[in-house]
Parts: sequence; structure tokens; C-alpha cells
Amino acid sequence: MEGGGGSSNKSTSGLAGFFGAGGAGYSNADLAGVPLTGMNPLSPYLNVDPRYLVQDTDEFILPTGANKTRGRFELAFFTIGGCCMTGAAFGAMNGLRLGLKETQSMAWSKPRNVQILNMVTRQGALWANTLGSLALLYSAFGVIIEKTRGAEDDLNTVAAGTMTGMLYKCTGGLRGIARGGLAGLTLTSLYALYNNWEHMKGSLLQQSL
Repeated sequence: MEGGGGSSNKSTSGLAGFFGAGGAGYSNADLAGVPLTGMNPLSPYLNVDPRYLVQDTDEFILPTGANKTRGRFELAFFTIGGCCMTGAAFGAMNGLRLGLKETQSMAWSKPRNVQILNMVTRQGALWANTLGSLALLYSAFGVIIEKTRGAEDDLNTVAAGTMTGMLYKCTGGLRGIARGGLAGLTLTSLYALYNNWEHMKGSLLQQSL
């Protein structure tokens, strides 16, 4: 019986040594000086090499020949929609102001509420149509100029804004065309100046040094 128990213990210890459960144990102090050849330090929180967590490339795949930034054609939909919603909101507020002003002598009643609501709807639609039309003309001119010149810069913005103002005010004769073009030129020039303000400041600082 004892012989059988001894052979069983030997076989158990042999299997344990084969799978690494048995054998000599090493403390943390013994393993501290062992160099990790060909290995990188792991994160103390995740058992993952931190190099795989660093995104040094783009997180999306672009089609062949596509640009990394959206062009004027892609931005046209956002511009037109944004201008329409902005015009509708501004027109609604303006209509509410005008409605309250025109009906201030009336008592609060259903006719007054209907008149104020009509004014809000009318002004909202008017301003949405106006700003949406301007955005449509500006986007169309911008896309045409970009495709014609083959470049995208602030010159396209200024030219598109000037042509938009001229075409929008073309019903007012030469004077109206001049005023519309001047208004478009001024607004787009201020917009281009705002976009390049930081770059201009950096250039001025470098020249002063």
C-alpha cells in the first residue's frame, strides 16, 4: 500500500513538474534583475503593449484620390441648410417682435394670437428664403471658381462673395450691382481675415524677432 502511494506521489509530482506547477519558485526580487530581451514594458493597468494604443495614422480610410478635407461641394449642403435654419430662427424672433409691437393696443385674445403667429411665420419664411438663396448662390459660385482655378484658397471665397452680392442685387441697376458687390466683398474679406488671423499674428511676431 505504501509502495502504491509512493508511486502515485511520484507520478503526481512528475506531472506537476511537466506543467510547471512544481519545481523551484522564484521571488519578485530574483526576477527583478532579469533583462527582458526583445520585450517592451507593458502597461501597469492593461496587459497590452502601449505601442498598439498610439494612433499615429488616420483613423479612417479615404478612397483613392479623395482629399482629407471637405471641398466646397461637400460644404455647400451644410452652408445652405445652416443659413436656412439661421434665417428662420432670426425671422421668427423678428416676427414676434413686430407682432407684439403692432398688436400692443389689442387685448390678449385669439385674433391677436393669430396675427402674431402670422407675422412670425411670414418673417421666418422671408428670412429663411433670403439667406438660403444667398448661400445657394455663394456655394455655386465657390464650386465653379474652385473647379475653374483648380485651387482652394481665400481668393475663391472673396470672389464668390463678391459675385453673389452683384447677382443678388442685379435688379437694382448698376448702382445696386455695385452696392451688392461691395457688401459681398467686405463680408467675405472680413471672413478671410478672421480665418487667417492666427497665421498673420505668427508671421508678424516672427518678423518682429
